[in-house]
Amino acid sequence: MTRPTVTVCPLTAYQAWPLYDTLSTQHIEAELKTALPEHTLMERAGLATAQLALAIAPHAQRIWIACGPGNNGGDGLEAAIRLQHWGKQVVVTWLGNKQNTPSDAQRAGQRAIKAGITFAEDPPETFDLAIDALLGLGVNRAPDGTIANWLHTMQTSNVPVLCIDLPTGLCADTGEWLRSDNTHQSTSPRHTLSLLTLKPGLFTADGRDAAGQVWFDDLVSTPTDKTVHSTPPVAYLQVSVHPSTQRPHNSHKGSFGELIVMGGASGMTGAAVLAGVAALHGGAGRVYLGLLDAASRSSVTAQHPALMVRAVDTLEPKTACVVCGCGAGDDVRAILPKVLSTAAQLVLDADALNAIASDASLLQLVRNRTQNRRPTVLTPHPREAARLLKCSTLDIQNNRLHSAQQLAELTGAVVVLKGSGTVIACSGMTPVINHTGSALLATAGTGDVLAGFIGAKMAQGQSAFEAACHGAHAHGLIADTWPTTGPALDAALLAASIR
Repeated sequence: MTRPTVTVCPLTAYQAWPLYDTLSTQHIEAELKTALPEHTLMERAGLATAQLALAIAPHAQRIWIACGPGNNGGDGLEAAIRLQHWGKQVVVTWLGNKQNTPSDAQRAGQRAIKAGITFAEDPPETFDLAIDALLGLGVNRAPDGTIANWLHTMQTSNVPVLCIDLPTGLCADTGEWLRSDNTHQSTSPRHTLSLLTLKPGLFTADGRDAAGQVWFDDLVSTPTDKTVHSTPPVAYLQVSVHPSTQRPHNSHKGSFGELIVMGGASGMTGAAVLAGVAALHGGAGRVYLGLLDAASRSSVTAQHPALMVRAVDTLEPKTACVVCGCGAGDDVRAILPKVLSTAAQLVLDADALNAIASDASLLQLVRNRTQNRRPTVLTPHPREAARLLKCSTLDIQNNRLHSAQQLAELTGAVVVLKGSGTVIACSGMTPVINHTGSALLATAGTGDVLAGFIGAKMAQGQSAFEAACHGAHAHGLIADTWPTTGPALDAALLAASIR
């Protein structure tokens, strides 16, 4: 059993864990069941759960295991047998019966009864650890009735909660957390033991809040087990990137690319400056700042001498990587046709995305870039993505993985759908969910920093997809490692810290 940290995947730019959706997981489970002795997977799941329970709550004496009617409940029953054998006081509440319980779970129930497990109609008044074995894969509606009441008891307790495979109500594929009205956000430590496969919903949208610390056990114990399936993943979870290579001594500023930031309309020059500073710290050799607000150019030059401030119309995008849209307002519409048609490499953010969403001719120019082999990255937040896809923000958030893939297909670009579990998608490639980042990034200007950093990596020779993955990881890592004492993280400090 491991935390998802590092493994090898077919993509060479970074290291990642493969993620499987509900259908893929069910297919893998069916193949393994055929290859293994009967009941083996459920017994292994119970053992893994019991072992993790001891690890996360070693001093817990009374353990409440809430078991649903399906195989998730069967896993909980197998865990109960192990924990009682190891001297714990186990209380099980079970919703299973002969009519609605699969054969494996029925067998686990019979084994639990034979082992002398205490079964109760209601949760115990006190407990030191709660195990959620209620519902797993295939959830399509909010829990109600007894299940909702038991979840409410767990959520309002102060004890650790361990979820088997998935938190009850969390959609494995999308990260949407289906909750009843009386289910509250838990303040207790939360853990989730994902079984057989890691699911994308654990790492995006509501998934990270619902799951807490994710652990993983593939339930295979021999090399023969591991070769049973060859199901391709639906996504990868990015948890680290290869460190940047050391720069050769015999190099100069021209060796590391030229980047142009175009944006900064009146009253919004800060957004363009943040992108430019991030590009400098990201290693770009030369960074030009094409400000749309002419009146601010001299003051920006004085405050940021490392940025070469110019009038937009004096800059030539044909040989540069351009970051366009940061703080550009409606003024961006005047420069977008040329930028889209000529920029060697391009990162589109903020107001540039809004302009493209409302103008079919601009969208076609974005598509043309792919045909002309000009790398392009879009960095929308959910509302900007919704404008581009002509849907609601809720539609985007309810299926972030699919939305990012849709947008990549629509535009032909690499898409970085920002948010909890940022999704990086590109037509013809398996998407990536980034595992770094926290709510510290939920402040104005951090998106401009990300756009500038991605542009810097493209200017230095990384592919658009590689730069997007690298940028999302580095961006989130700053928040993950930011000191809890000292100044609060803001966009300016983020831009100055990113590498």
